[in-house]
Amino acid sequence: MIRLGLRLAIAGGRDAIARLVTIAAAVALGVLLVTSILAALNGFFAQNTRYAWFNSGSQHAAATAPAAAEPLWWRIDHDQFDRQEIGRVDVAPTGPHSPVPPGIPRLPGPGEYYASPALAALLRSTPADELADRYPGHLAGTIGQAALPSPDTLVIIVGYRADQLSHQQGARQITLINGTSPDDCGCEIGVDAAGIDLVVSVVAAGLLFPLLIFVAAATRLSAARREERFAAMHLVGATPRQISVLATVEAAAAAVIGTALGFALFYLLRDRIATIPLTGDPFFPSELRLGGWEIAAVALGVPVAAALAARVALRRVRISPLGVSRRATPRPPRAYRLIPLVAGIAELAYLVGRRPETNNGQTFAYLTGFLLIMAGLVAAGPWLTMVGSRFLARRARRSAPLIAARRLADNPHAGFRAVSGLVLALFVSSVAVGVITTIDDYRGPVAVGTQFRGTLTQDFFDDEHRRPGTATVVADPVPAGLRGLPGVRGVTVFRVNPASTARSPIPDGLVSCVDLARIPQYGQCPPGAEVAEIFPDVRQRGPDGPDGPHPPYVWPAATVGADQLTRLPVLTIMVQTNGSTATVERARSVLELAYPDQSMPVLDGDFGNTFTNMLAGWQQLANVVIIASLVIAGLSLAVVMAGGLSERKRPFSLLRLTGVQLSVLRRIVVLETAVPLLVAAVLATGAGFLAAHLFLRAQMDYTLRPPGVVFYVISAAGLLASLGIIASTLPMLRRITGPETARNG
Repeated sequence: MIRLGLRLAIAGGRDAIARLVTIAAAVALGVLLVTSILAALNGFFAQNTRYAWFNSGSQHAAATAPAAAEPLWWRIDHDQFDRQEIGRVDVAPTGPHSPVPPGIPRLPGPGEYYASPALAALLRSTPADELADRYPGHLAGTIGQAALPSPDTLVIIVGYRADQLSHQQGARQITLINGTSPDDCGCEIGVDAAGIDLVVSVVAAGLLFPLLIFVAAATRLSAARREERFAAMHLVGATPRQISVLATVEAAAAAVIGTALGFALFYLLRDRIATIPLTGDPFFPSELRLGGWEIAAVALGVPVAAALAARVALRRVRISPLGVSRRATPRPPRAYRLIPLVAGIAELAYLVGRRPETNNGQTFAYLTGFLLIMAGLVAAGPWLTMVGSRFLARRARRSAPLIAARRLADNPHAGFRAVSGLVLALFVSSVAVGVITTIDDYRGPVAVGTQFRGTLTQDFFDDEHRRPGTATVVADPVPAGLRGLPGVRGVTVFRVNPASTARSPIPDGLVSCVDLARIPQYGQCPPGAEVAEIFPDVRQRGPDGPDGPHPPYVWPAATVGADQLTRLPVLTIMVQTNGSTATVERARSVLELAYPDQSMPVLDGDFGNTFTNMLAGWQQLANVVIIASLVIAGLSLAVVMAGGLSERKRPFSLLRLTGVQLSVLRRIVVLETAVPLLVAAVLATGAGFLAAHLFLRAQMDYTLRPPGVVFYVISAAGLLASLGIIASTLPMLRRITGPETARNG
């Protein structure tokens, strides 16, 4: 029977070849997407491991380090250029056997540095006063892949003498280079991978469900003709088991071909896939690899799933030898089909305040809830279609809606089958967009008013203890040349207020009213004052701040006189520029060279830049899932529509013979698909937002924020594209409903 099934699949005529190609293409697309997601997960963990050596100075690394006679002086910092993060590591050996970071053959000596290939290219293409002048010495070589999370990573390792580096703030001695991944050591640099498995699992499920529906839809192509062929074989003595084997072999053969093609496409396109920043940064192609169990799971699981879908799709043939001709109206679906959907929502609701403590427990709990909801949407779809058809029948005033409503009520399973893939795609889209939008609203960067754009801030307080830094009691802390730098519009110096009331972890400040008058957007002094008190929320003030338009703020007068102000420690230097990259980076270079022991000068809006990049990476992944699931759902809809019209050509041709106009038939076809599509789409979108809200409440204690206009545009575009697919099949009606169809039926 297996040999006969292969022969029917390959040499069964044009219909068999078309079905084989369609199923193989569907499987190949799905395998390509699933393998790409699995490889991206492996690439992400490889990226995260490459951050380990940056944490060599962390408490974890120090606690596990063995004693060494020749430690390494180590200072890690970060820099920026044109909104790009630059990792900086200053090193100074105490002897020839001091530890060496990965990716370089030796430690750089004083006046030398190693740079990543991306940073080396940036140094060559950028004027020295904008970037290269910040790093003393010359380029000794490039850092190898072993130390770089991504091809685009900007990293520099600068060499010093031990007596130079040991006196710099933040320098410490280390005895080994840390090799523990950030998700295991709890280190600051890198990503704690807790929850990544959950995200990728939901992503894989979001792609797998529409894929299985697509495969099942392709398997049902020419189902009526195949059922008649199998029923005839049943009449001449074929057993139900043999019939099932034939149907299974046909689908499995196409699935095996598609699986092999999908793997071939993945390895063929791997270099291009590596350039897509699925998680925020592109990958090295060699890191997009699949493990043995992953290859086996996909290679075996996809054909098995296709075979099961084929058996379910052709289950009617197993009723009896005359099962095909004995077709009656199936029993209407019952409301109990809502149970899986309600159970999935109830599970997510239960986890609010009761989430498991372990990462694996959270992954299992949330994934079970999401899978239950997706399965529940598919199970509840026919019942919702029946409810929608009854509503349509009550509202109908013409023949087309009445006929469409009656046909949907007779077989709501078939009506919903056409749109089930799109319903799941809308659910996945609403979950992804809801979660990303909410996280961005809670943790994304604060909007900066126009008066603060292009303002470079050099802080002089310690980031860890929020206390003023050292050696900042100077009369004029503005570096030479900064005031006259082209593009610099003003420089304002804020000093520490000795009478600070500690209302904020950042000390209160003082500013000269003469300086403040030159920058009215920061507020103004009261009449007659020489010095004003400035509170840490200075960035919230001004006529165009995040709080909305309001008049310039009048700061309270300080008790400190202008002559006393210069004897106080410097709190912050703010440099107003024209906002151009050249001006900002030149000013940044001047400040970094003048104050090498202080924190990096930043632009307003740079705060949270790393998290913003990571969030953008997950948004990129969500967009990939949304687009891929919508494409798969659209293909499923096209296949089901084409197959459904082919199966119904005889009843439609009989309607035309009785005088029904072709335009009426077209409206019937549209209504039969649009009603379940719209009804289930509303439920799927609502269920998606509810699931996202429950997940956010349980995992992060966030409340769902409404998505932006982009989501509604994408959803509307998906629905319009679906209606376009439906409309594209309507010309078939004229060709397949002629008198010859009724005569030959």
